[in-house]
This record gives sequence, structure tokens and C-alpha cells, in this order.
Amino acid sequence: MDASRTTLSLFGVKSGIADFLDLPLKKLLAIVTLISLLSACAAQKQPADAQSTAKTDTEATTDSTASDLTDDLTVDKPDPTLPQVKLSRELMYEILSAEIAFQRGQWESAYVTLIAAAQQSRDPRLAKRAAEFAVSARSPVDALNAVRLWMQFAPQSDEALQNYLGLVIVTNNLAEAEPILVQRLQTAPPKIRGTLMLQMQRLVSRAKDKAAAFAMVERITAPYSDTLEAHLALAQAAASNSDLPRARQEADTALKIKPDSSLAILTQAQVTEDQTQAMALIEEFLRKYPKARDVRIAYARSLVEKQQYDDARKQFELLLKEQPDNLSTQLALGLLNAQTNHPKEAEKYLSAYVATLSAQENQILDPTQALLILSQLAEERNDIPAALKWLDQIEPGDAYLSAQIRRAELTAKGGDINAARAILTQTEASGESDQSRLILAEAQILRDANQFQPSLNVLDAGLKRFPNNVDLLYDYAMAADKLNDWASMESSLRKIMHLAPSNQQAYNALGYSLADRNIRLPEAYELITKALQLAPEDPFITDSLGWVQFRMGNLADAETTLAHAYALRADAEIGMHLGEVLWTEGKRDAALAVWRTARKQDPGNEALKSTLTRLKIKL
Repeated sequence: MDASRTTLSLFGVKSGIADFLDLPLKKLLAIVTLISLLSACAAQKQPADAQSTAKTDTEATTDSTASDLTDDLTVDKPDPTLPQVKLSRELMYEILSAEIAFQRGQWESAYVTLIAAAQQSRDPRLAKRAAEFAVSARSPVDALNAVRLWMQFAPQSDEALQNYLGLVIVTNNLAEAEPILVQRLQTAPPKIRGTLMLQMQRLVSRAKDKAAAFAMVERITAPYSDTLEAHLALAQAAASNSDLPRARQEADTALKIKPDSSLAILTQAQVTEDQTQAMALIEEFLRKYPKARDVRIAYARSLVEKQQYDDARKQFELLLKEQPDNLSTQLALGLLNAQTNHPKEAEKYLSAYVATLSAQENQILDPTQALLILSQLAEERNDIPAALKWLDQIEPGDAYLSAQIRRAELTAKGGDINAARAILTQTEASGESDQSRLILAEAQILRDANQFQPSLNVLDAGLKRFPNNVDLLYDYAMAADKLNDWASMESSLRKIMHLAPSNQQAYNALGYSLADRNIRLPEAYELITKALQLAPEDPFITDSLGWVQFRMGNLADAETTLAHAYALRADAEIGMHLGEVLWTEGKRDAALAVWRTARKQDPGNEALKSTLTRLKIKL
């Protein structure tokens, strides 16, 4: 069988403790486990004489806690596979103390307490919870010991078995796993045996000893050497063991068994070192089997990785022709066309993606990326209403704050500054980072509208809330500079240097400001040199260095430095500085050429206009 699209889990459970070895344990799991354990224990019928016995204050409190946890839970019948455990005061105390210790970061004491409680009560849930503690602490050996106990108390549990297998593989105890895997293959129905072999190979691939893992896969698949999956499992195991010749041999054998197998050709391409040859194998396969969708998808993605975008687009178009409403293909074509500067085609596919997603009421896929790009495409053609329409559809999530800020910027670009500010003030944000982003965005909108004093006021109010926020301090300094409040500018930049000594922008800003005002030039040079040490090859800091060299009269050095900065980034203001140095040196034609280029890059640049006016130059 071709198992390329099979998603069955090894034992009917899609994930286990071993799968979480690289993931943080979620607190919710602890709460759910604790409640289910307590409710199951509390549901056991108590003897009549125990019910009539007077309770101490401590016992009453304990019973009240259990009652609170189980009021909303109904247990019709005790689970016959679980032990009949009385929820005694001592057991309750051990469970709660273990959970509290774990929440406080004392996982070892929590682990020991639950292991002891599990051994005493023979309750597999306590052993499972102890294993979870060990997993969260990245201690697979302790986790394995707990899972062994779990299996002992729940021998029929596939979940326990799956986690046991995962942990013995991770801890390199392959010999323990082999007989279980062999037995599972022997008893599996033939129609799912191939899938099991592939899943077993993926499980065994976690072992550190890749040679031993390959040898084990070779042994357990030997009785099934006439099947496609046996050779695919061996190919993957050989590749994991860095034995590509053997991997190719096994992939070739798999293809001979089933020449139209998508998984076999993809495996063959994967284990072929020469990428050109691998792509040729895929292309030949697609000529023979043009309906092999999985192979075509893999081929198209490989073309994208090789930046062969036109060829990739053709492949995705073929895929879309077969399945016009396929969301992944619509999105891929939209992104590809946006990447290759085909805005109309990008908008067509991304709009279709958003519409299809909405019609299908898909709760898994997120349209945010497509909506952001659609908004950008509309903005690039100067259709601000359309750009806003797309942004309006973005729902709360990771990109929501950025989308609201962009909405405000576009609204301001359309001329409605008050509405733009309203968007920002009405946007909810938690935490200093997000709140400061909104403040910075509002200040920038006002600064872009040449409302420098209101911009400074917004930043001043923000700094009253977050006095040590470096981003707010920096923008406050820039706003103060616009208002010629140099004392406030310098004070803010000096505070940044104190709070964040590695912030190169603060050194550069103050150094450039001094150089531009032609004062304290040695200090300016020192500040800019410090900034350049922190960020070598930064074009704007290099520009500042060239400018202070010019102010200090070092024309040759200034020309060299500014030419280097302009080569790093052909920015209009860097060109403005370079042109002035060339003009001062008497290199008039070169200066005019640089200025003309700079004006062409940024026709509205006010600094460039001011320089040309000051020097009485007409281009």
C-alpha cells in the first residue's frame, strides 16, 4: 500500500509523554489530572460507620476541598480498570503537596511524593502524573521509571505503552522496545501493518545510536521484505544512519514494488545527494504520473526553495486547476505572485483564499497573512479605502496590534489625523511593550503631519507612565530636536546611554546632532566612533562619521567615509552629505551628479532642498 497520506498513530493515540520532551508542560494538564484523580477517588462509596464518624476541623476542611472540586462532576460508575482507592486525608495531602511543590519549581520532591503514593495505592494515574513531572524537568530516565510503574498498574493501557516505547527509545534502551514492536507487527491486520512499520521507524529514529536503530529496523521488518513499507522504513533508517547508498538501494526496491508510489519517489529524491538529479527524478515521475498531487506539491515547494519562482508558479497553477478551492494552493500562488511583483495576480489569488476560507468557515487556517499583504497591495496602488477594508477584517491575535497601528497610519495618510489617533486610543493593549508601541505610533503620525509639539506632548505623557522606556526616550529626543529643544534631546539620549549602554542609536543621534550644529566636534567624533564600534558598517552611522569629519575639516577622509556609506545604502540624505563634501572640494560635476541622483530617489526630501537652497544651487 502507498502510505504517503496515512495519519494513523502507532497505537491509536496520536501523542504521548515522549512527544512532550521538547515542550513546556502546561498548567492546565496539571489541573485536569488533579481534578480527575480527586473526583474518581472521592466517588468511591464510603462505609456507613465512616460516614457517621465525627470529623476533626482538618478532616472537615479536606472533605470540603474535595467537595468543591467535584461538585460539578458526575461519576456514574467507578472505572473497573482502576483500583478502588479511598481518598484518605493522607493521600489527599500527598497529592496536593506534590502539586504545590511542582508549581513552585520543586519537581524532584513532587516526583518522589507521587511515586511513593502510586506504589502505595497502585493507582496508575499517580504514576502517570509523576512521569509528567519528570518530563517537564527534562529527565527522561526518571520519566521512564514512572512509566514502567504506570504500565505495571495499567497493563492494558495503550497510552502507557506508547509512552513507555517512546522513553525507552529516547533513553537508548532499544532492546526493551524490540520484542514489543515485533509482537505488534505480528498481530496487526495486514492492511495496517505497512503503516505501523513506517511509524515504528519514526519512533526508533529518536534513538541516539543510529547504527543500532537501523539494525533494529532491519530485524523487525525482515519478515515483510516483500512490502513497499518495509523498504521505505529501511531507506529512512539508513538515511538517519548516514548510509545514503543503502538508503537509495532500499528506495529503488520500494519503487520497483510499486512504481506509482508517491512516498517511494519522494524518499528516493530525499536520499539522492545530487539535488539536480533528485529534481530530475521527480520531473520524470510527474511525466509518468501527472495526477500525483503530493509529489507535485513537494516539487513546487522545492522550486520555491531554489527561488525558481516562475516554474513554481506554473506547478501551483496546475494544482489549482485540479482543485480550484484548495486553500493551500490559493495562498501559495498569492504569496508567489506578491514575491515576484505580480500585484494583480497576487490580489486575485489572495482574495480567493480569504473568500474560500470565509465560505468554508475554516477554524484552523488564519487569513491574517493574506489580509496584510492585500492591504499592502492596495496601498501600493494608492487605494487607501481598500487597504483599510482588508485591515478591518483582521481579528484579535498576534498581528492585531500591528494591524491597528497600520490602520491608523493609513487613516492619517488619507488626511484624517484625529480619526487616526482615535483608532490608536481605542485599541486595547496590555503590558508596557504593546502600550508603548501605540504611543510611538501616535507620536509618529503627528510628527509626519508636522505637528511637532503635539507629538512631543504624547511622548512626554508616555514617559510619565514608562519613564525608563528606551524607545519612548529616543523618539522624545528626536521630537525635542525638531523643536530646537537641544537640552531635552541631549538629556533623553544620555539617559538611554545609561539605561542601555549598547544602544548605538543614542550615541549616533547625539554625535550627529552636535556635528550638524558644528559644536563640540571632538565629543561628537567620539560618540559616533563609539556607535560605529557597536554597529560596524551601519550606513547611517558611517554617514554621521563622514559628516563630523567634514565639519572638522578632514575633507579627504570625509569623502572616503561618505562614499562608503553611500555604497552601503544609496539614501538621499547620505547623498546630500556626499554632494556637499564634493562641492566643497571643488568637484562640482561629481557633486551635481550625486545630488541629482539623490533628488530622483526622494524628490520631496526637505533636508536636500534646504542644502541646495543654502548653497544656492539649481539642479
